[in-house]
Amino acid sequence: MKKLDEIMELMADEMADFKIAILKLQLLSRQLSELSIPISTEALEKNLNVFLQKQEAQSQGRDEILRGIDKKLKHARLIPNYLLILLGVLGILSLGLIGYFSYSANAQQEENFEVYRTVMESQNRSYQDYFVAYPEIQEAYCEWLQDGYSDL
Repeated sequence: MKKLDEIMELMADEMADFKIAILKLQLLSRQLSELSIPISTEALEKNLNVFLQKQEAQSQGRDEILRGIDKKLKHARLIPNYLLILLGVLGILSLGLIGYFSYSANAQQEENFEVYRTVMESQNRSYQDYFVAYPEIQEAYCEWLQDGYSDL
């Protein structure tokens, strides 16, 4: 009997512990049902609208940046303005130098031609003076010229 009493006592203790555990479980279950947040479509729509507004603002910012880039690309030049001005000035300067050098070369050529003509005239005068002084040599020279041209 003693053993039976001990077993009954152990069973009573176990039942008391089981009852305490069930009460704690009921309390936790009640707290859980009170703490649960019901999901409503209104809350989802509100959060979704906030997200969509942020996304739309970001999209508009990107669109403005892309429009600015497009505008800059339309007005962009392959060669900068200062380089065009520099090339224009160099072109005008080179044309001016070519004109000046061609004019000076032409003037030099005319001057050389005048000097050549003056030399030739002075030589002709000296030949004529020589032939006037020695008419017999002039006659021989003229005959020599006629003989030379007749051989051709």
